[in-house]
Amino acid sequence: MTTTTPSLPTRSLGTTGPTVSALGLGCMGMSALYGEADRAESIATVHAALDAGVTLLDTGDFYGMGHNELLINEALRTAPAAARERALTSVKFGALRTVEGGFTGYDGRPAAVKNFAAYSLQRLGTDHIDIYRIARVDPDVPIEETVGAIAELVEAGHVRHIGLSEAGADTLRRAAAVAPIADLQIEYSLISRGIEEKILPTARELGIGITAYGVLSRGLISGHFTRDRALGPGDFRGMSPRFQGENLAHNLDLVDRLRAVAEAKGVTVAQTAIAWVLAQGPRHGADIVPLVGARRRDRLAEALGALDVTLDAADLAAIEAAVPADAAAGARYPENQMAHLDSEH
Repeated sequence: MTTTTPSLPTRSLGTTGPTVSALGLGCMGMSALYGEADRAESIATVHAALDAGVTLLDTGDFYGMGHNELLINEALRTAPAAARERALTSVKFGALRTVEGGFTGYDGRPAAVKNFAAYSLQRLGTDHIDIYRIARVDPDVPIEETVGAIAELVEAGHVRHIGLSEAGADTLRRAAAVAPIADLQIEYSLISRGIEEKILPTARELGIGITAYGVLSRGLISGHFTRDRALGPGDFRGMSPRFQGENLAHNLDLVDRLRAVAEAKGVTVAQTAIAWVLAQGPRHGADIVPLVGARRRDRLAEALGALDVTLDAADLAAIEAAVPADAAAGARYPENQMAHLDSEH
């Protein structure tokens, strides 16, 4: 019996990073922030992603206070050996949590970096992390020190590549002067295009790739979110400005306009939104890898279908006419969380 290796289009994370599948799987929602998740379905979704050829699994040590890393460990241990060997882990660290689940800041001190890494390696059940990044820049620690500590982990063989998350253009330059940076993980979607002015050009100049999260804006522009949907306990979207009152109504009006474009092309809203992000890399001479936060196999299958969607110039113009830049109502995070974003300063 002959087995075949699943294949998806691939993209390189910058000039120094690894080659990964053109879509990555964001695993946060399997453990935290969107309410209850089905563990068995979550693991089945990771397996389905690996079976389809997805190689990039994105997590954070603070997603469910280690729960997500343990879940990925289980999913990889129970996956076929070949799929397990193809998988690459992208891990964020540094968030400080309370017992009640609150966020109290970020810690980018070198000693803390190495401490976080030791715990992640144990929970993941591996001897190395493929891409390691602080979740938010610690304003009290120079980025040079944080990146320098990750570089020491690279030298020791515990980390393969250095990443950043939600860093601004100046921080990218400072970090890249210390060590090679594979990618910047940052929110980027049809309704979150703030990186286009300074951050994206700087990343391209420095040879830093982009892993784009929030490509469906936490489900808001997926085509599945309804005006009368009640969010359950523990779902942080209940505090998100874009999901509130008139903001929500306005944003779902944008989705209706996007739906008209999608239906004319014979694809779903989610596939259109993901395909738009995918198209931004080749269109501008650089690669962007969207992370899709699917928690179920059906949502994963829909997202993977975006790889088969080709958008020509007329399609892109229609999409951007339906959802112009800066058209969204409401900030992408509550005010107290926006304060932690170096990318917004």
